[in-house]
Amino acid sequence: MPAPPPVPQTTIQMLSNTEKPENRCLPTVRLGGKECLSWADLWSECGASCHSPAVIIFHRSLAIGTKAGYKLFSLSSVEQLDQVHGSNEIPDVYIVERLFSSSLVVVVSHTKPRQMNVYHFKKGTEICNYSYSSNILSIRLNRQRLLVCLEEAIYIHNIKDMKLLKTILDIPANPTGLCALSINHSNSYVAYPGSLTTGEIVLYDGHSLKTVCTIAAHEGTLAAITFNASGSKLASASEKGTVIRVFSVPDGQKLYEFRRGMKRYVTISSLVFSMDSQFLCASSNTETVHIFKLEHLTNSRPEEPSTWTGYMGKMFMAASNYLPTQVSDMMNQDRAFATGRLNFSGQRNICSLSTIQKLPRLLVASSNGHLYIYNLDPQDGGECVLIKTHSLISSGTTEENKENDLRPSLPQSYAATVARPSTSSASTVPGYSEDGGALRGEVIPEHEFATGPVCLDDENEFPPIILCRGSQKGKTKQS
Repeated sequence: MPAPPPVPQTTIQMLSNTEKPENRCLPTVRLGGKECLSWADLWSECGASCHSPAVIIFHRSLAIGTKAGYKLFSLSSVEQLDQVHGSNEIPDVYIVERLFSSSLVVVVSHTKPRQMNVYHFKKGTEICNYSYSSNILSIRLNRQRLLVCLEEAIYIHNIKDMKLLKTILDIPANPTGLCALSINHSNSYVAYPGSLTTGEIVLYDGHSLKTVCTIAAHEGTLAAITFNASGSKLASASEKGTVIRVFSVPDGQKLYEFRRGMKRYVTISSLVFSMDSQFLCASSNTETVHIFKLEHLTNSRPEEPSTWTGYMGKMFMAASNYLPTQVSDMMNQDRAFATGRLNFSGQRNICSLSTIQKLPRLLVASSNGHLYIYNLDPQDGGECVLIKTHSLISSGTTEENKENDLRPSLPQSYAATVARPSTSSASTVPGYSEDGGALRGEVIPEHEFATGPVCLDDENEFPPIILCRGSQKGKTKQS
């Protein structure tokens, strides 16, 4: 029998549920059309002294990792990019994941690539850390689950107490750490490659911890997969990067097929739905970002008008039935609804679709250290207009102190509720297993624990980071 999988070793600190901030200000905007889009391999090819972003991640805010540490930004308007937090304590950050707009941030550094660190960055405390048997390639999280993807295993944790629920071992080698997690915690679907040679996708239920289905998405190996906000659709692209497909979840039926291009193969670096699932955006190593429109599906194709154009359209559709399958498929694939032109190519980038100041925008963050903002015409499409460029290295107003001054004061006893003082080394909890999670009371005395588990998804423990402006007040709510 094969040896059982190694379980991650954990160091943990317990927090209480006493922090109850009130009078939160209404967020102006969410940066990134998708709550949980991330891509953790955006390293620039510069020397050790380079401060260009190593990883750029869109959440409700923008997170970037660099050789010096990591930064969190908020986009309050097209003109205003605010830095809400920055840390230089951990160098060479190549994964930084934030739980939506909360104070919880997960960081992995090249100095310790097998260790995941979970921080409450507003309080400057480490909640816990986990060490794995090999390098961490990617991390995904929502309010119910936290996924850690290694090359040959995926660990699924319950984010409320970090208990290890499942280790998925029967997966092919996944050297890029490609996986996706639905941000809708009511389903928590997981998707990951099911083959080394073809574009097979395994759809897994993160709640029931069972495989739902496998999807034969592409002939070539996968390059990108992503869920829409509700977890009802799954988009994918192969390494060729020419065809993008959208499937229904959980049955895996093909809904849409888009052709990015035919002239050349590209490397897809980012694939993301808009929050309303009306658009799908793809960026690559070329100078063009493609936006596809997901039209409402109908049971039958509407009758073509009795015009010359309609007549010719019918002829082409009829002729396609007699053409080779590849040619016929190409004729039935939709092209980009809109495009965004970059002034460079060959650099890694990540895209997002968002509504800023009540208008749809295309956002592109590049490893050259810049954020590009474009206007998107949701009716006519066409070429998106570049309206603003922000530097992620030198600009961005640091709002952290202002935010600390505006938010309600916290109880003085909050820091005292941490199980171990931050000045001393945290205790390693032995006996961590798939069945038990972090076993309480084995190292830290029982009376020093908080009344509940480590609720990493607790809105009170990890309130959204909101920049208050003026007197505005409210509540946060197959190629």
